[in-house]
Amino acid sequence: MTDTTTTLDLGPQTEIVARLAAAVQDEQLADGTPCPGCAVRNMLGHLTGLAAAFRDAARKGPGTLTGTAPDAAAADLGPGWRTALPRLLDELADAWRDPAAWTGMTRAGGLDMPGAVAAAVAADELVIHGWDLARATGQEYAPDPAALRASYAFLRAAADESDRGDGIFGPVVPVPRDAPLLDRAVGLSGRDPGWTP
Repeated sequence: MTDTTTTLDLGPQTEIVARLAAAVQDEQLADGTPCPGCAVRNMLGHLTGLAAAFRDAARKGPGTLTGTAPDAAAADLGPGWRTALPRLLDELADAWRDPAAWTGMTRAGGLDMPGAVAAAVAADELVIHGWDLARATGQEYAPDPAALRASYAFLRAAADESDRGDGIFGPVVPVPRDAPLLDRAVGLSGRDPGWTP
């Protein structure tokens, strides 16, 4: 994982997520997403929180955002989210451009982990939640190829965990081996690639 992510620029994927978020209409905020129990507004709130948390993880900064386990369904939009989210996504990408972010240990989601692993988790969050948001709001979605590869590698490594149904991932959804890489990553995340609103 480290070899494939140490040169990863999260900027292209954060830009994609920012564009998806900007296109969300106010009347879509209460719509459901592929993430169970999570409306579009919760997903946007989760993206806002994770952008700040993984920015701080790259900076090796302590705080409530890095020390709190994520709960996408409980997250909600704050005032000014349309301005805050793209700014935080930019800050996230910029923070991971610092080579020091990839070294040593850091903390994210209440867990201590090596910097390179935290970057892989950030890539995965951006790719999968970008898909969640796009699918829920009827938008086209083509993730950044490098971020998608990092997400898939991270999810593939986590696929054999025994507590998949109780943790941050649901049970793996079987996907054909020759399916597009995005579909395979989505299946590994516990989502059905065929999900529709």
